[in-house]
Amino acid sequence: MPWQNQGGGGPWGGGPWGPRPGGGPTPPNLEELLRRGQDRMRSALPGGFGGGRGLALVAGVVVLLWLMTGIYRVDAGEQGVELLFGRWNGATKPPGLHFWFPAPIGEVLTPNTEQTNRTDIGFQVPNTVDARPTSTTGRRSDLPRESLMLTSDQNVADLDFTVLWKIGDAGRYLYDLRDPEQTVKVVAESAMREVVGRTDLQTILTTGRVAVEDQARQLLQKVLDDYGTGVHVQNVQLLQVEPPPSVIDAFNEVQRARQDRDRLQNEAEAYSNRIVPTARGEASRIVQDATGYKEQVTKQAEGEAQRFREIYAAYLTAPEVTRRRMYLDTMSEILNKANKIIIDPAAQGGAGVIPYLPLNELTRRAPVAPAPAPRPGGAETPR
Repeated sequence: MPWQNQGGGGPWGGGPWGPRPGGGPTPPNLEELLRRGQDRMRSALPGGFGGGRGLALVAGVVVLLWLMTGIYRVDAGEQGVELLFGRWNGATKPPGLHFWFPAPIGEVLTPNTEQTNRTDIGFQVPNTVDARPTSTTGRRSDLPRESLMLTSDQNVADLDFTVLWKIGDAGRYLYDLRDPEQTVKVVAESAMREVVGRTDLQTILTTGRVAVEDQARQLLQKVLDDYGTGVHVQNVQLLQVEPPPSVIDAFNEVQRARQDRDRLQNEAEAYSNRIVPTARGEASRIVQDATGYKEQVTKQAEGEAQRFREIYAAYLTAPEVTRRRMYLDTMSEILNKANKIIIDPAAQGGAGVIPYLPLNELTRRAPVAPAPAPRPGGAETPR
């Protein structure tokens, strides 16, 4: 039963307990205020507010507005990770518009999967240095526990390298890894030690750097995939490969000795390549000369034998003529090579006459040049 204003003194007027002392204005009627509010709601809603239909309509509007808050957008370069009561449902969403249970039932995380992250192994860069993934500037402090590695030929190499990676699966990255940076660092160091342990130091320092980087990247990616980390390895870069500082002087001496050995070996090979073909050519020429001489002597002997057989056949036919001919041929051959002087006995009595004829001197004189041919027309050449 509503209470009635009884009037009276006081600043609030009367009340159910009688008038206040001193009188005053009447306080507002709460029932009247509630009734006026209900009237306004009835006028705004069709069919009235007091019925079940109005309440259902208001509840439906509230639920619709709540459900609309579950629409979310994943930007390019991001992945959507949907959580149901704080638990990941095992799926990631690509860029675009999606729907998920609104808060407080559901939640959506959208990490950037295109950002390149950098993990350094073997050294540490101060925070003041440019922290971009491709930056190698700044003064680095060496970490021997991470950088010193044993090679296959029982040498120690000091390696500083960097791993460039990004998020491949946002859900696994956020909920399967407690410390992604440390996990990548530990696995990368282990993978590099395994690859270096299969390679000798000289190969790592010279021609095998690219192969070591590629093998380490593949092994690192395989281990991370086996762990289900959701990390994609982009590249492994060897920044510095050298012997430990304590033995670098001795190592440089060894390298210089190896360079001298290679230089001398190359010079010896060049000398061998120059001398051996020359010797082979000379040997071939001697063999060919000997072969030619053999053929010459053989043919000459065969010719002499054939000639003897022919002479013998002629001798059997005409012995006297054959003997005379052989005598003349022999004398011709002998006199042709001897110095010949003819002495005339009849000229010995003459005064001032030398009684011999030097045939050798006459045969060694140069022949007289022939006279030039006459000109056309019968004219003689003037002398």
